[in-house]
Amino acid sequence: MNTLIVLRHAKAAHVPGLADRERPLTDRGERDAERAGETLRRLGLSPELVLCSPSIRTRRTAELALAGLASEAPVHVETEIYEAYPDELLELIGRTDGEVSTLLLVGHNPGVHELVLNLSLTHDDEGFPPGAFAVLETGPWADLGPGDGRVVGRWTPKGH
Repeated sequence: MNTLIVLRHAKAAHVPGLADRERPLTDRGERDAERAGETLRRLGLSPELVLCSPSIRTRRTAELALAGLASEAPVHVETEIYEAYPDELLELIGRTDGEVSTLLLVGHNPGVHELVLNLSLTHDDEGFPPGAFAVLETGPWADLGPGDGRVVGRWTPKGH
């Protein structure tokens, strides 16, 4: 069994004139990202690899979550995560080395939320707010498709 952690970037600022990819986290976003990592640590989850969108807000979310986890997992910045559809995220995950058993994907909505729904074949309406994560048990990365994941945990900054 593999474990996929899908994390949406934490709350980002809207700065007039700043490109979307350059948006920083808010103070709350900074705290929430670190809390997400601390929560993953308490759950006993530690990624061996992180796939992260190139935006400032996702890279900072990954950095703070890993600090909260006390993890030094390598972070691969993948340009294709930015504005990706679920099938594109699945394709990227599918290229992950089979030796990796716990993977953290840090990205954006709606792609990350739809990925979780697609893998688990659920139709929840809870949404996936900034800083939220879902933990899924899956089979081999190369074989993942719709219905091949089971959500075993969810966390949101407000709802815990």
